[in-house]
Amino acid sequence: MTDGERWRSLFNDYSNSSFLEVLRRESPHLIPGHEVPAAAEVREPVHGTTVLSVRYRDGVIMAGDRQATAGYQVASRRIEKIFKSDELSGVGIAGAAGPAMEMAKLFQTELEHYEKVEGENLSLEGKANRLSQMIRMNLPAAMQGLVVVPIFAGFDEKAGLGRLFKYDITGGRYEETNFDAQGSGSKDARDSLKKLWKRDMSRDEALRVSLEALIDAADEDVGTGGPDLVRGIFPSVKTITRSGFGDVPEEEVKGLCEAILGERSRTGNGA
Repeated sequence: MTDGERWRSLFNDYSNSSFLEVLRRESPHLIPGHEVPAAAEVREPVHGTTVLSVRYRDGVIMAGDRQATAGYQVASRRIEKIFKSDELSGVGIAGAAGPAMEMAKLFQTELEHYEKVEGENLSLEGKANRLSQMIRMNLPAAMQGLVVVPIFAGFDEKAGLGRLFKYDITGGRYEETNFDAQGSGSKDARDSLKKLWKRDMSRDEALRVSLEALIDAADEDVGTGGPDLVRGIFPSVKTITRSGFGDVPEEEVKGLCEAILGERSRTGNGA
């Protein structure tokens, strides 16, 4: 084999637009869920709890509480559950925190790799499908309790609106029109969103609705952490619009949480 043929062969090996396929071929042990310890060796994993996404006039909001649990103990009070995937999309993780964070970082690399090889970004549908494949690959780990069930949301440039997707542990992908939540407090968060969500909300309205839902979930679910005024810990909130993925300032989140809790304290029933 000539030097030229050797270089062409090497380039073809790594020119696949899917970084996950390259990883599967070259280093499969680095894929989350590939090697799962025997059930007897698995200790109580750390779990992230509640994340949600809400569609509004300009895009989508993603929000999550900051608490992680290990059984009946608080494992962390400041965990981050909303991750940027690329400039126009993000992932909210729920389930086993370690594999979930690995998956979120690998997904980000997958999208970057595709862009470099193909010279363009994946469509939002394509991104949602790639994440579905990664969740399916985690199924052996999920069967032993290391479940990862994220929310994926982003701004669809072609459609000109925000979209959000939920998944099951087998990688099944389902698009939600208006809002969704995942994690231990997801039912209570969704119940709250059903009552508060409305069409064509502004950013400020959607932000308040999202925080109300997280506070409702924390009020009913022991695994979900509410605003912690003593330690100064508040939900993590991101927006995704045509302008890109952005943080909602902590001071703004803090002010709204204090206002919501103040109003509820005056009613005397927490509602």
